[in-house]
Amino acid sequence: MATTNEKSEASATATSADPHSPIHNAGEAGQPLTGRPWMYRSRRIGPFTIPAYASPPIQLGLVAFVCFLCPGMFNALNGLGGGGQFDATTSNNSNVALYSTFSVIGFFAGTLTNRLGVKWTLSFGGTGYFIYIASYLSYNRNQNSGFPIFAGALLGICAGLLWCAQGTIMMSYPPEESKGRYIAWFWMIFNSGAVLGSLVPLGQNIHSSAGAVNDGTYIGFMVLTLAGTILSWLLVDARHVQRADGSHVVLMKHPTWQSEVRGIFETLKNDSWIVFLFPMFFASNWFYTYQFNDVNLARFNVRTRALNGVLYWSSQIVGAYVFGYALDLTRFRRSTRAKAAWMVLFVITMAIWGGGYAWQKQYTRAETSADNYVKMDWTSSGYVGPMFLYMFFGFYDAAWQICIYWFMGALTNNGRKLANFTGFYKGIQSAGAAIIFRIDALKAPFMNEFASCWALLAGSLLIALPLILMKVRDTVPLKEDIKFSDETIEEVMPTVGHETREPKE
Repeated sequence: MATTNEKSEASATATSADPHSPIHNAGEAGQPLTGRPWMYRSRRIGPFTIPAYASPPIQLGLVAFVCFLCPGMFNALNGLGGGGQFDATTSNNSNVALYSTFSVIGFFAGTLTNRLGVKWTLSFGGTGYFIYIASYLSYNRNQNSGFPIFAGALLGICAGLLWCAQGTIMMSYPPEESKGRYIAWFWMIFNSGAVLGSLVPLGQNIHSSAGAVNDGTYIGFMVLTLAGTILSWLLVDARHVQRADGSHVVLMKHPTWQSEVRGIFETLKNDSWIVFLFPMFFASNWFYTYQFNDVNLARFNVRTRALNGVLYWSSQIVGAYVFGYALDLTRFRRSTRAKAAWMVLFVITMAIWGGGYAWQKQYTRAETSADNYVKMDWTSSGYVGPMFLYMFFGFYDAAWQICIYWFMGALTNNGRKLANFTGFYKGIQSAGAAIIFRIDALKAPFMNEFASCWALLAGSLLIALPLILMKVRDTVPLKEDIKFSDETIEEVMPTVGHETREPKE
């Protein structure tokens, strides 16, 4: 244990720090420490205080950089359209395999995450991204499509586990009043990986007008994804995490396979309202295929696709910041913020995809598939319009995903339950992605795919409205959060500067 002076210093830092900031101190506070003493000591470097290692900011930061290096590189590669290849057929088939296994594993990933713990679940999940990118390097040399399809199926298993662990950490570690900002900071760091990943092919192909990227691009991505997998080993178990107010994450202390399998069905039974978000889950990756393959790949050469990728993922950073911080504006009640978020999502769905309709009317799949079709370059006349449209697509994606995570986080603070919510989210999301990648592989008309995106997004918002209006409360009482665990209030309650959450009269 730390000395008395160390305890006093940590406690003083915790109570004086801004509790709403995603970088506040999570020092020692009163609850028994479950990890090693060094995990709970903050460090001061000049005017800056580095939070304790087992604090939510540090742990979420580690997860964000794992996703920066693993899914971030995956997004950068797929954002080029066709996995960086001239033709998207192999990439589409690989992604069908990926999202098919992802949809099954993802739906039940909460069980595995709760039983194995977030650290090892995340670590295993990262390995699939390295193998997936290696398969494209192989394909670039021998044109054997079997390896990318196998790697896609394997990545579906790995990604299902990684994203479930990530979602559990992102929604259950922060205090209620800071969830939007924590989600935003994760999304901003994560998408910085895609920005960096897009800069790699941009730099390597900046003087090329070819249709496919070179081997060096894939090798660069492989190095980065391997680094991300290794970084995940530095996480601590969720049971060791302590917030600035002394509270702990609500979990199962003694999970078993039986209890966690049963927990999935208990979640669906006791929190059946979650099904109103299922259509939003389904729509949340549906539009990627259209944006990456039917806009970016279809209309632009490789260096312009890389530039578009940089702009797309950079716009995600802006969207995450705007929505994440707006969702935590404490001058408004959380229930009010939820309704406002729904209204803004609906308005920008109509506005941005309305602009997309005007763009899509200009070309067809048959036209862009012709041998003599010349793809647009950033020096081409008329490039500025679609460039801004693609940036708005990126902004919109961040807004959609941030709101989904925030809505789920507003329903509960229980880490076990949120793992199951995340599993439902990623499983259903991936089922939609598998379907649309297959539709695109069958060469459906671009306008049909566009219309399906717009209709799903608008329709799913309407279906989610009853949950937003009736189930998002201003706070969730602690005694309700612990019902889905084997912990007691005394084991997880705040001890510094905060009162136990109870509904106001």
